[in-house]
Amino acid sequence: MSSRKPEFVQLEKGDDVNSIRDRLAFMRGQRVLLIWPEEGTVLTRKLDLVLLQREAMRRATQIALVTHDAEVVKHAKELNISTFETIGASERGRWKRGRSKVFIGRDQRPKEELPQEELKEVASRVVNEEEVVPSRRGGCLLRLMLATLLMGAGLGAAYVVAPSAVVTLVLDRETIPVEVQITADPQATGVNVENAVVPALTLRVEIEETGTAEATGVDAADDILAVGSVVFINQTDREITIPSGTTVSTSAGTPILFQTTNEATVPAGRGNQMEVPVQAMPSAGGSTGNVNEGMINTVIGSLSPDLTVRNVTPTEGGDSREVRVVTEEDQTRLLAIVRQQLQSRAFTAMSSNLGENQIIIIETLRIAEERPEWTTFNAEVGDTSDNLTLTMRAVVEATAIDTQLARQIALARLSSEVPRGRSIRPDTVEFEVGSVMSSDPEGRVTFNVAGSAQVVEQVDVALLQERLAGRSVAEAQQYLITEVDVAQDALPQIVITPDFMPTLPLLPARIEVVIQESTE
Repeated sequence: MSSRKPEFVQLEKGDDVNSIRDRLAFMRGQRVLLIWPEEGTVLTRKLDLVLLQREAMRRATQIALVTHDAEVVKHAKELNISTFETIGASERGRWKRGRSKVFIGRDQRPKEELPQEELKEVASRVVNEEEVVPSRRGGCLLRLMLATLLMGAGLGAAYVVAPSAVVTLVLDRETIPVEVQITADPQATGVNVENAVVPALTLRVEIEETGTAEATGVDAADDILAVGSVVFINQTDREITIPSGTTVSTSAGTPILFQTTNEATVPAGRGNQMEVPVQAMPSAGGSTGNVNEGMINTVIGSLSPDLTVRNVTPTEGGDSREVRVVTEEDQTRLLAIVRQQLQSRAFTAMSSNLGENQIIIIETLRIAEERPEWTTFNAEVGDTSDNLTLTMRAVVEATAIDTQLARQIALARLSSEVPRGRSIRPDTVEFEVGSVMSSDPEGRVTFNVAGSAQVVEQVDVALLQERLAGRSVAEAQQYLITEVDVAQDALPQIVITPDFMPTLPLLPARIEVVIQESTE
């Protein structure tokens, strides 16, 4: 009696052979006790038990029945299947091993014809017994040998042809970077992959722009300076001494400078404050130094990281009689601003006329021509004016390239870096035009292009099928790990059908190889 505890399968009144066979599919190699329903019965045909017994033997499963149905008990006895009255009896009793062969052989069939001896008296022509018996025996033996050969051939063909396998491989990816210096040459008529040269398109546009800035000069400063007070706020944990003459200023518009008139000390600790008197500096003389509360908010000098400052009351008392005048610095500053605006407008105008794959190399954007008569200020140096206006015309040049041609050169260089036996995944190719490396008077510009792509191994599926044919799962996995560049975290998966086959199919064509790529 086996010590293994059986699995119980409670049958319902509506169960049939198919439903029970499906439940046995999950109980390979176990002992299974089929329990008949308390009311009604199932599997009353002998054929039902025959099919059930075959399924159990196919899955190396031993079955027994708990039933009171006399017909079922009779059929089970004929098939050598154990039956019990109760579950407890099944645990104490011995289980029979069911017959694997439930039909009689050809040689056990009952004779349907009378012996020839009984027919001799009525037969007109009877073959001699000595001649018949050997002939019959020889025919039976021949038929048996032929059937055996056919069966062996069929089993052999089934063993070779019927099994199939699916091998799933996740290939590793490797990123290959490339960096190439490409020269854009206005004299080139086509792309030169070997020398990394592409044609350059020189763009020219004439642009006019107007700009305005405040005049910063003054004719004279008044002797009466604005006065007031500011509050210094400690931003550290230490005591800070504020020397007399410490500079503070406003931050909105043109800074207005003030300086402390007394030395003071701010107590240690963040947030501690000290009010200190201030006076406008000569550059902010007159009414310029009269500012509203909260306008003085900047500490100038070495104390700026440690202190913040605010004027909680307006400064006052400054009497201003100054006027604004244009300085040479005002003209220089405004000229630089307008030149920048000219280049920005020119870039927009040039870009609107380019093709889909053409781009302007931004470092090549420059003012190529400007004339004195194209540059007009509304006031000269020393003139009294609050604002300075400049109207300027210039010719702006830039170099444009076709990025598709640059990509061809970079892709060719990238392809030369790909290891043998691997291929580039086209959807992972990336390129970016970098900075300008150099330029010359002839208009040639050398710039940098950086690119990258992911590569994967090129798998010869037919060769792989041949090498895997007939191997066990463990051998096949070891071969794949050794010979194929699979992802480190993805073991090759092998599924054989039927699953009891010990090796992969002998026919390579019956092995399906599924290639996947790592997502990392």
